[in-house]
Order: sequence, then C-alpha cells, then structure tokens
Amino acid sequence: MPAVKDVGQEPRPLVGIALKVISVAIFVAMSSLIKYSGDVPPGQIVFFRSFFAMFPILAMLAWRKELATAFKTDKPLGHVARGLVGVFSMACGFYGLTKLPLPDAITLNYAQPLLVVVFSAIFMGEVVRIYRWSAVMIGFIGVVIIAWPKLTLLTGEAGLEAGQGFGVIAVLVGACGSAIAMLLVRRLVQTEKTATIVLWFSATATIISLFTLPFGWIALTWSQTLALIGAGICGGVAQILMTQCYRHAELSTIAPFEYTSMILAIVVGYFVFQDVPTLYTLVGGLIVVGAGLFIIWRERRLGLKRPAARRFVPPSP
Repeated sequence: MPAVKDVGQEPRPLVGIALKVISVAIFVAMSSLIKYSGDVPPGQIVFFRSFFAMFPILAMLAWRKELATAFKTDKPLGHVARGLVGVFSMACGFYGLTKLPLPDAITLNYAQPLLVVVFSAIFMGEVVRIYRWSAVMIGFIGVVIIAWPKLTLLTGEAGLEAGQGFGVIAVLVGACGSAIAMLLVRRLVQTEKTATIVLWFSATATIISLFTLPFGWIALTWSQTLALIGAGICGGVAQILMTQCYRHAELSTIAPFEYTSMILAIVVGYFVFQDVPTLYTLVGGLIVVGAGLFIIWRERRLGLKRPAARRFVPPSP
C-alpha cells in the first residue's frame, strides 16, 4: 500500500521504479513457491504467508526503532474487518493459484483495480465518469477472454477433474475481496501508519487462518514446508519494498510497473511449471493491462486538475 513520502525528500523516480519492479518479482516468486507447494488447503497457505511475513517486517521496524508503537491503533475493529476480508481474498486467490497455470492466475488478478473503480462508485460515492467506466468495461471483456476456455470446461468432466474452472471463479472472487479490502485500507490510511496496517493485517490473518485447522490441514513434506515458509518471507520482503518505492516517486509513475508481473509469470510458468500461455491469456491479458493503464493515466489527469481547481479563486462579483 502506498506510503506518504518523507517531508522534504527529493523524488527519485528511477529508485522508486527499481524498487517496484523488484517487489513485483518477489511477489511472483511468492506465488511460484505457493504453486510449487502443491495441493495444500488455502487456510494453511494463508497461515504460512501471514505468519512468516511478519518476521522481515518486524526486523525492519526494530532497525528503524519503530517497533514499540507499531501495533498502536485507535481503530482495532477497522483492522479486524480488513483482516477478515483479506484472509477470504487470499484464500480464494491461493486456491486458484494451485489450480491454474501461473500466468492465468496472475493475469486474472488484474481484475482487482477494475473492481476498485466499480466498488468506489457503489460504496464510497466516488464520481466515475464515462472514460473510466469505458476502461472498466473493456477490461472486463479481457477478463472474460482469459477465463472463457476454463469456464466452459465446467460443462465437461475434464474441467471438473482439472479444477481450472473453479480456479478461475476463486481468483475472480478473491479479486473482489481484495478490491473491498483496498477500500477499507483507504479509510485506515487516513489515520493509521503504514507499518501499523501491515502488521495488524499479518497478525489478524495468522490468527484467523488457525480457525481453518479443523477443516483439513495436511501433513507437509519438507519441500512443501520450506516452500511455504519462503513464500511468507517473500511476501513480507516484497511488502516492505513496495511500501518504500512510493517514498521515491508518485503513484502514477510507479503503478504501471505492476504489470511486469505478467511477463515474469509467463517466463517462470514456462521454465518452471511448463505452463504455455494460450492465445486467450495473451490477448485478454493485453486488453486488461491496457484498460488498467488507461485508468492510471486518467487518475493522474484528474489528480493534476484537482489541485489546480483548489488553487483557483474566482473573482468576487
């Protein structure tokens, strides 16, 4: 989540972009490790992802001497609500990740920023004009193109055995949950520090995930255990780098580089999991990425106009 840049700090866009690309690469590594771990219950994956993510975050806060106040908050219920939604979203996303090729799972998750626009209009009363609505609709067409071959498998036995159709549904439901979580974060960042939000989420997700233990946790092999521990640590490190990148450059400069994950997912999927992206994935992915980039560009344009509007004082009649 974006952090407020330090007062007086000179912008260094190249540093910000580099940190963003590295964080994206580590997030792809996290997803790859989760996929490598195999058919592990989603709640169990959420536990490892959340618990072990706290260690690099706590280490950073201890080094910055901010550990004592990291958990201090006036909105515990807001953090818990965000945690509940976030755990549901992660569980759905991780389930889909274990059922789908890596490029498909990551590309389908690009529906999240499109859904943020929709939910912002519905739940927060944000004014969304025709340009962004058009981009959202085009983006959803791209999502349908990616998902269609998997969803049509639901009508046959092959699809049910492979679970890919259900994987698509899980990823898209997870993207909806993630979009709602982002709206909750928007409220929290008005009064809470970034470190507080991150730590509360990791701690809440860890505790909530333990309640899934009676529903089918499995005995892990050493390779599965190490993969999931690595995924958790990667998640924590990537979160730190993502937070830091926004200290060096504006959101509109950094955000487009999120889509480098599509390229990385195709490369890793091909060489590690022998996943060959289909034409549907490539075409649909490009449409979704294009829609997302347009929304980012439009947000930047509106962001430039709003300060100008605030500075303009009309003459008295």
